[in-house]
Amino acid sequence: MIASLWASIPSPSSAAIHIGPLQLRAYGFMIALGVIAGSWLVGRRLEQRGLGTKDDAGAILVWAVVAGVIGARLYHVITDWSRFSDDLGAIPKIWEGGLGIPGGLMAGIPVGIWRAKKRGIPAREIATVAAPAIPLGQAIARWGNWWNQELFGGPTTLPWALEIDDKHLPAGYASGTTFHPTFLYESLGNFALCGILLLIDRSGRRPKPGRLMAMYLMGYALLRFAVESLRIDPAREIAGLRVNTWLSMIVFFSAALWLWWDARQPDPDPEPAPEPESEPESEPESEPEPEPEPEPEPELEDAGVDDAVAPEDATSTPE
Repeated sequence: MIASLWASIPSPSSAAIHIGPLQLRAYGFMIALGVIAGSWLVGRRLEQRGLGTKDDAGAILVWAVVAGVIGARLYHVITDWSRFSDDLGAIPKIWEGGLGIPGGLMAGIPVGIWRAKKRGIPAREIATVAAPAIPLGQAIARWGNWWNQELFGGPTTLPWALEIDDKHLPAGYASGTTFHPTFLYESLGNFALCGILLLIDRSGRRPKPGRLMAMYLMGYALLRFAVESLRIDPAREIAGLRVNTWLSMIVFFSAALWLWWDARQPDPDPEPAPEPESEPESEPESEPEPEPEPEPEPELEDAGVDDAVAPEDATSTPE
C-alpha cells in the first residue's frame, strides 16, 4: 500500500480552487500565501531588532511585491518572447502562469530597500531582515506551478515522480509518463535556505548588516542552477545553456565577490557614547557675616566704698 501511495505525485484536476460558488485561481492564491508568510517574517524580524513594526513591513512589501510581480512578468515575456509576439493580449494574464523569479528579485529588492529608507530603515538592515523572508515566500508560491502543471523536469520513475495529464503533456512523450517535480525541489530547497539563513543570523557570530542578503543570493543561485539543469520546458539558450543558468552563475559569483570585498572593508568607527549630562554646579553658600562684637562698657571709678556706687548729685553739672 505504501509503495502504491508513493508511486507518483498526482497533479490537480483543475488550476482553480472552488469554495462554494467562489473560484480562486490557485496560481495567484499560492503567490498571495507566500507574500503573507514573507510579510509576517519581515514584520517579526523588524520588531525583534527594534527597527520598525509590522505596519512598516506591510507598507514596504506592498511596493516591493507590486514591483516584483511586474518585474517577474516582464522578465518572463522578454525571455520567452516567441510565446507573446503574436498574442500581445496574453502578456497581462499572469494567472495563467509565467513569472520569472530573477526579474522579480531585480525589481522587488531595490524598490523594497527604497521604501524602507523612506521610513528611516537603513538599506543594509532591511536587506538583512528580508533575506530569509524571500525564500520563505518563494517556497510557498512555487506550488502554483504544481496547480498549473508547468515547469517540471525530465522523465523519471522515482517514487516522487510527477504525473502530468495529457492536456499538459509535452510533445513527444507518451501518456502516463512521469517527470521530475522541479517545483517540489525548489520549494524544499527554499524552505531549507530560509532555515539556514535564520540559523546563521542567530548564531554567536552574526554577520554584518547586508551580508545575509548576499548569502541568500548565493544560495538561491546555486539552487536555481541545479533546478534549471533538470527542466525541459522551452527556454532561450546562449552557448547551449539556458539564460537562467547563465544568470544563476553570474548572481552567485557576483554575490561571492561582494562578500569578499565587504569583508575587507574597515568596520565603521562606533559612535562615541554620549557623555552624561553634568548637573549645574551650585553656587557656594556665602558665609554669614560675623556679628559685630559688643563694645565694652566703661569701668566705673571707685567711690571710696567697696562695691558701692555714689549716687549722682542731682544738682551737679558736667564739667
